[in-house]
Amino acid sequence: MKGVTHQPLTMASFSALLLVLPVALACSPQKADYVVVSCFPNTIIANVPECPYGWELEQLSLGGVCYTGIHSPGYYRFIIPDLTPKNHSYCGTQSEYMPGKDPKYIFYNSIVSNDTSLTVRNQPVNYTFSCMYRAAYLVNNAVFSQRVATVYVNNGSLGTFRSQLSMNVFTNSKFLYAKDAPYIIDTSEIGSEVFIGIEAKGLSNRFKVVINNCWATPTPYPTDRKRWSLIINSCPADNTVTVFDNAKDSHSTFKFNSFRFQRLEKVSTVWLHCEVQICDGERLVCEPSPCSSRSLTEVDLSGGILTAEFQIKAGRSSSNKGQIPGTSLFMLLLVLMNVCCDLKKFETVSM
Repeated sequence: MKGVTHQPLTMASFSALLLVLPVALACSPQKADYVVVSCFPNTIIANVPECPYGWELEQLSLGGVCYTGIHSPGYYRFIIPDLTPKNHSYCGTQSEYMPGKDPKYIFYNSIVSNDTSLTVRNQPVNYTFSCMYRAAYLVNNAVFSQRVATVYVNNGSLGTFRSQLSMNVFTNSKFLYAKDAPYIIDTSEIGSEVFIGIEAKGLSNRFKVVINNCWATPTPYPTDRKRWSLIINSCPADNTVTVFDNAKDSHSTFKFNSFRFQRLEKVSTVWLHCEVQICDGERLVCEPSPCSSRSLTEVDLSGGILTAEFQIKAGRSSSNKGQIPGTSLFMLLLVLMNVCCDLKKFETVSM
């Protein structure tokens, strides 16, 4: 049997082979004509559907400057983390001051495509978005109205909607009646149940409110290292916390037992922080997996943060007998939550 002669692979034959082989796409192009924007206190989060018109994450930038997008399930996420006046220009963010009796700041930015190759085969994209905040809300670390955020979709195939995402304290487990702010806890009530609700009013039914994490601090800063965890990865941090509903519809609820920080003054203030996000139930599985199968290890935050302020006071009934000697009360770490308040009862972030 004669040997088989192998012919060398020429450049022409190699090019012909490339024409025959299928080209693997890095991502599946989607018609993505909308952006979901969450205007949280001091943070703006913009989400566009992943692979919009074929663009990959590394080809999209915030303000044409920062390639800082994050690939979250079903979406590309871009975050403006600081809205304080000293940092208005973060990644091309533009701001406009509107004077008047109630002065406001409007922040503008956009998510744009950028292809440096010789030919462009995808439809260019430019997702422009904005958020409006009261000026007093952004200066001097004001925290009085950080229980409310605004979530909206700007036109597109989903239509247009605007929702107020708010966090509230309720009277009982039926979650029918919200308490008025400011929230005051008598020292004699430490250990009692506190009911928290986070709700998005006006949100399309396809979107769900998800509580990721909640914790309390003795300062208004969510990053304070002195903290007490209540909810970790959507699961109760201990048996004093109960999550009733989460990621099922436009509101999520939970309760915890009130507590205090020691060595504090008579009138103390505690801040509850909740990290929340809005999930598209038609594109994603929003409900977390059972807590028994997940770790309570804290992870980096990916949602926006809502903050509620609680004051702890020693009432007349608890000022004398039988109370803890020497100190009059401490701080109650209540709920740091991301979402649920009745707009009629809170100062809102206006859009």
